[in-house]
Amino acid sequence: MEQMTEGIPQKERYEIAGLKVVMTLYYNRTRNQAKKYLAKSSWKEEEAEIEISLEHSFYEEMREQSAANLPMQSIEYIYTGELFHWLIIKKQGCMLHSSAVMVDDYVYLFSADSGTGKSTHTSLWKEHFGNRAVIVNDDKPVLRFTDDAWYVYGTPWSGKTDLNENVRGKLGAIVFLERSKENHIREIDVAEAIPLYMKQTIHQSGGVEQMDRILDNLEKILTSTPLYRMGCDMSDEAVVTAYEKIRRI
Repeated sequence: MEQMTEGIPQKERYEIAGLKVVMTLYYNRTRNQAKKYLAKSSWKEEEAEIEISLEHSFYEEMREQSAANLPMQSIEYIYTGELFHWLIIKKQGCMLHSSAVMVDDYVYLFSADSGTGKSTHTSLWKEHFGNRAVIVNDDKPVLRFTDDAWYVYGTPWSGKTDLNENVRGKLGAIVFLERSKENHIREIDVAEAIPLYMKQTIHQSGGVEQMDRILDNLEKILTSTPLYRMGCDMSDEAVVTAYEKIRRI
């Protein structure tokens, strides 16, 4: 994809989370993040399963409403990601605010409030496992039910970093992180996981039908996935503690 002038719309075909996606983008930040997801197979735009084509005037309006006075490229990055999340809910998928690391084809999600250290924790997995570990997405991976299982996919929307890969792996476990001076991890039940999960994904009502889909995804994910709560420091010992408990193979 050739670099385009900032503010000039460019429509491209992408393949994200196993879906055909058409996006019209104005700014290079999102274009660059999405390069890995450019369509490799040949298909027509009208075959797209998801289309993201927000008007530039919408981004201008959102910028005016932004207390942080974010640059336009950041506004586009944020709102294309939010729209993709809303649209993928109709495709048996969702995003979970988490850092996703894959080891031996299983993806482990570490979810927490911003600033807790989930990205630091998964970076330690890279140090510990080397090439066996892949950061699938550092902020907003997609969970999607396909091929009779829940898979985790990389997306172009990876928060403040560009740590994402256009890969997928089977969902191995979801771990809700919190800081602790000592490393400890325990399995939790669905009832304990629900508020932790809902805090890190879309939960505003987009109408009855959309909320039904959100709750259906929640039930299916949480009842079929090992769930954990972990207190950790930022050390290699934390990686060992987590992996020995949650590893699938």
